[in-house]
Amino acid sequence: MASTVTTEPSKDSPASSRPGYGQLLRTRGAWTFLLPGFAARQPFAMLTISIVLLVQHTTGSYGAAGAAAAVTGVSMALFAPYSGRLADRYGQRAVLVPGVLLHALSGLTLTALALAHAPLWALFAAAVPTGASVPQVGPMVRARWGVKLQGTPLMTTAAAFESVTDELTFVFGPLLATALCTAVTPAAGLVTEAALTLIGGLLFAAQKGTQPAVTAAGHARVEHASALRVPGVRVLIAIFLGIGSVFGGMQVSLAAFSESIGEPGLNGVLYGTFAAGNMLSGIVCGAVAWKVAPQRRLVVGYGALALTASGLWAAHSVLALAGLGLLVGMCIAPALITGYTLVEGLVPAGARTEAFTWLTGAVALGQAAAVTIAGQLEDRFWGGAGFLVPMAGTVLALATLVALRSRLVARPRSRTVARGVGHRMPMTVD
Repeated sequence: MASTVTTEPSKDSPASSRPGYGQLLRTRGAWTFLLPGFAARQPFAMLTISIVLLVQHTTGSYGAAGAAAAVTGVSMALFAPYSGRLADRYGQRAVLVPGVLLHALSGLTLTALALAHAPLWALFAAAVPTGASVPQVGPMVRARWGVKLQGTPLMTTAAAFESVTDELTFVFGPLLATALCTAVTPAAGLVTEAALTLIGGLLFAAQKGTQPAVTAAGHARVEHASALRVPGVRVLIAIFLGIGSVFGGMQVSLAAFSESIGEPGLNGVLYGTFAAGNMLSGIVCGAVAWKVAPQRRLVVGYGALALTASGLWAAHSVLALAGLGLLVGMCIAPALITGYTLVEGLVPAGARTEAFTWLTGAVALGQAAAVTIAGQLEDRFWGGAGFLVPMAGTVLALATLVALRSRLVARPRSRTVARGVGHRMPMTVD
């Protein structure tokens, strides 16, 4: 099998002992999907804030705006795994092209309804397909890395690279959406999100040479097993729900804290510090040649995340909250990277896109739930009560991880063949 990396480092070179980002980015064909992939998933971070700013402007209610955004997030979390399963079965292009067309149409419909002061139920009706059709470009990029780098040390580097890319997206996306909605028109954020999704998604879909091959079964028809049937994937979903609770709880609670001290502008600074810690640790994590098993790294890293998140509620000053936020962010990236890396060994290649979308959807679902619960806690109890959500979410997820960590160990896979031409029932051959 030909190497997918354009340069082969010598045994004595540093790159051979510690695969770095330079070696990763020299992978043949990587840039053909990285650049359009980055453009295609940039709108993912613009969607929620664009809906909130538009609906709040047209209704005058943050409650209505938050509810519309939450419907979009829940819809995405529920439908994303099915999008991944279809991509594994029929190919990424076959799913992505109609998906981005539907998303752009739904987003523009939601914009028109909001500007027409339509009732809230109509906004919810438009928010459902808008969220359901969010293109799962991040998982698709990870699946393409998996094809090119399977079984190589660069897989961990690729997972770190993707984590950093995601964080860059969530730093620049909200800033761009906010600038458009405030400086141009409240509808500009959602319109731009729809346009970027359409253009970037079609460009990414055009890169047919790097998409994973469809494991269709020629003459024999073999059932496609869902990634959710893998016990380890279910454990990782619980872990990523806890990570989502950190994102959602931090967003609401930092905004409430900044408002309570009369400095609402500090919200961006505090959340930026949190995101910076995530990016920094992601860069470092990808540059390290790990000798510790990923299952053990996940337990240790998640323990650190639960510990730091548990102290947020007790921080009552800007400096203390910024420092703790930085530490929490630094603990998230290693957990995300290790979780995505484990998918390679746990899930067959034909179901990895679906597995990645389950994890992405779990983060979105955990975030949506955390935003709702943290908001209620901040309204009904003391300032900072919303920080109890990241603590509870990570502690519960850590307990699940410790109890079920044995399910994250990859087991030898048996070969599955059809019992005859046209038969659906597979049989296992040792």
